[in-house]
Amino acid sequence: MIKASVIGGTGYAGQELIRILMRHPEVEVVTIGTRSFSGQKFSDVYGNFESITDLVCEATDITVLAEKSDVVFLALPHGIASKTVTADVLKKTKVIDLGADFRLKDIDVYEDWYKTEHFNHPLLNEAVYGLCELHRDEIKKAQLISNPGCYTTCSILSLAPLLKNNLIDTSSIIVDAKSGVTGAGRGTITELMYSECNETIKAYKIGSHRHTPEIEQELRLLNGQDFNILFTPHLVPMNRGILALSYAKLTADLSLEEVKAIYKDFYHDEYFVRILENRMPETRWVKGTNYCDIGLTIDPRTNHVIVVGAIDNLIKGAAGQAVQNMNICFDLAEKTGIDFIADFPI
Repeated sequence: MIKASVIGGTGYAGQELIRILMRHPEVEVVTIGTRSFSGQKFSDVYGNFESITDLVCEATDITVLAEKSDVVFLALPHGIASKTVTADVLKKTKVIDLGADFRLKDIDVYEDWYKTEHFNHPLLNEAVYGLCELHRDEIKKAQLISNPGCYTTCSILSLAPLLKNNLIDTSSIIVDAKSGVTGAGRGTITELMYSECNETIKAYKIGSHRHTPEIEQELRLLNGQDFNILFTPHLVPMNRGILALSYAKLTADLSLEEVKAIYKDFYHDEYFVRILENRMPETRWVKGTNYCDIGLTIDPRTNHVIVVGAIDNLIKGAAGQAVQNMNICFDLAEKTGIDFIADFPI
């Protein structure tokens, strides 16, 4: 059995991660780390774990967990992992970081967008970006994996075949994305209260969202060009889900069927990416799953391709992808423990 510990286990992504790991046939959860609920039973924090686990939350250190864990998951805000993950820790255990500290390879870009110092420059080169569909071979050998963000996962998977095949004008890329409120975490924030976010929709962090350079970094790797995208996120009144609409101008005269064929070829071996034929993606059909649904259309009037992507922000956008990374690292079948079908209606 793989012995797994989770630091930050009482946030939304951490709880979802523990829920998945406790059902995983090859995993034993040995520690749930959290300072906010230290000393409390995990089932007292999340009632859905009643009679399922007696684990007590601990305010523990990653150096301690490294001694007894085969893998340590970090579900923490940015700025913490770069202080705590060290080369000595990585000699003893694998680390999968759901935060942002090791996603961006350019330290200046990280510090500019996140407005905080990075405390471990050397490990940036060692960290592997954990988007499984694009970096599987590197993930297999990694000790430190930076799990991608939710907006980022949906946007990159939606656009990757177009960039890889040089089919679009890179200066024309626009990503218009919507997220459920769990994407902002479990903190007590006024604008996330029910009465504040229900019956309304709003754009936020226009032109300044921290996932922007992450999307650009990975898309640039696909075609070697230097370009910027226009990314705008929105908050919608639902618990979970990401819907990302990406727009770009085609550089070739292609039919919709030809573009779909390119996507199907690019993702032909990818179990968790579904290219839809007769409908467009909806968050309800990926809710509670590790799937990314992608739909396509072409606007012949403007010669633009429009790509619609949908994921569950807490699973393919966080915990499920983290477990997918773990499965790759430990040479397990990739869908082990995360082969969920969406519940409906819910």
